[in-house]
Amino acid sequence: MQFVGMLKKMKSEHADPICYHIPIGEQLAPIHKYLGQLIKIDFLDQINCIECDKQINKTFAQGYCYPCFIQSPNTSECILRPELCRAQEGEARDMQWAKEHCLKEHFVYLSLTAGAKIGVTRATQIPTRWIDQGAIQALKFAKTSNRYEAGCIEVQMKNHISDRTAWQRMLKNDIDESVDLYKLKEELVGVISSDLKSFILENEKIEYINYPSISFPEKIKSLNLLKVNHIEGILIAIKGQYLLFDNNTVINIRKHTGFKIQLTL
Repeated sequence: MQFVGMLKKMKSEHADPICYHIPIGEQLAPIHKYLGQLIKIDFLDQINCIECDKQINKTFAQGYCYPCFIQSPNTSECILRPELCRAQEGEARDMQWAKEHCLKEHFVYLSLTAGAKIGVTRATQIPTRWIDQGAIQALKFAKTSNRYEAGCIEVQMKNHISDRTAWQRMLKNDIDESVDLYKLKEELVGVISSDLKSFILENEKIEYINYPSISFPEKIKSLNLLKVNHIEGILIAIKGQYLLFDNNTVINIRKHTGFKIQLTL
């Protein structure tokens, strides 16, 4: 079976294990059904901006041409640093977009990927955000009315817990089993200033996530379609936005958003 078209980030369905589909053009490839089988990916030497569709040589921020990277609300500074959001003050690249994305309920969460980390996401992005990061456990910490408030809480916690995923350890399934998210939450409540404590949630339960896998590699070699235009291997796992193969290679599907490919299953 072949799929040809522009690649987008994998869509996930919270099942046990996670069901994954790869959007390629107008089609959805049910990649989770091909675990243990030979997968081939060919780059067809074309990249298009996912915002304006202009043909480009390389992407910025996973799928954008440079002008769109500078101007699009989807690449606003507050995407990576929510504490810099100014939508609540009426300032944004696109105020209508901000009303739909920034001025909505957000969660601050704790998750376990390889080690513990903290993150911020819109309420509508749960559990997608956790799955995209390869988390195996997640616990809601606080709920806010906008992105800025969530960012302020995250900033206060960053000195005590990472906001980044150790992606290589995550892909090797090298998990710090000593992490207790309930205990960690109790400890972190103490670092939050009094003006933000009202956002902290109580009685939340840990959510568990199981990924489709046969095994996990001991070493990781990440492939880039700009350097290697043909990839093939036996699919042994899918985790986060990565496909993992039996030859220790992995590919980040989201990183190649906008690439025209042929997927052979």
